[in-house]
Amino acid sequence: MPSRRVLIAWVATLALAAPALAQDKPREPSPSSDKSIVVASTTSTQDSGLFGHILPIFKAKTGIDVKVIAQGTGQALDTGRRGDADVVFVHAKPAEQQFVAEGAGVKRNAVMYNDFVLIGPKSDPAGSKDIVAALKAIKAKGVPFVSRGDRSGTHQAELALWKQAGIDIAADKGPWYRDIGQGMGAALNAASAMNAYLLSDRGTWIAFKNRGDLGIAVEGDNKLFNQYGVILVNPQKHPHVKQALGQAFIDWLISPDGQKAIADYKIDGQQLFFPNATVPGA
Repeated sequence: MPSRRVLIAWVATLALAAPALAQDKPREPSPSSDKSIVVASTTSTQDSGLFGHILPIFKAKTGIDVKVIAQGTGQALDTGRRGDADVVFVHAKPAEQQFVAEGAGVKRNAVMYNDFVLIGPKSDPAGSKDIVAALKAIKAKGVPFVSRGDRSGTHQAELALWKQAGIDIAADKGPWYRDIGQGMGAALNAASAMNAYLLSDRGTWIAFKNRGDLGIAVEGDNKLFNQYGVILVNPQKHPHVKQALGQAFIDWLISPDGQKAIADYKIDGQQLFFPNATVPGA
């Protein structure tokens, strides 16, 4: 019988197949195997196509099959807390540090970064290249804004930006603010249909094809930096965690080979993620 964690991974894989981006191919569930791990990760690493690029390279080198549960960062960390994954690979550093501090994870390792971008109508009614000023204008003008609303790293970054703009979004949001509770690909599709603003990681935006009249409204602001980290789920709390195999995946991600595989992933000549495992404090 497949384990509970493998069944969860299969269900998550099938659920993600329907809203996947046009260029992504649905994942076929793998049979249960002793040489496999479950990685709880973000929808951005899935929707951007990064996993489709790096996992075959990793498997060819190690023989280890990686089953991905793609969720928002908060959900992925909760999956790790329950012991339903061997590794978490997410992008919300304070939440990652808390995960380790509470004993749910063993050690946080920096892996890579990219940045967030504010996507919006090409007419850009917000009219600012500063993210805080743009958010203030969006709220003041009541122009449509789509929020993931799913406790993901992107959602947490968005909430922090509203706070920096002096806006209590929980109290001040109106009909213009659409909280959809879904992943990055679904949020981009919703924004395209509504001609709305939203915060996206750059990697998923580059991979996204259904842009409609959307374009990048704000980029390059230091507040939009987006760091990713990877953590082994604590085998002392969950003895069924595949410690050796999970650590092998982490070691490969932060090795020169893994970092090169990440850097080599490009779409139309654009690099989506930038490895920085060796950068102190990343």
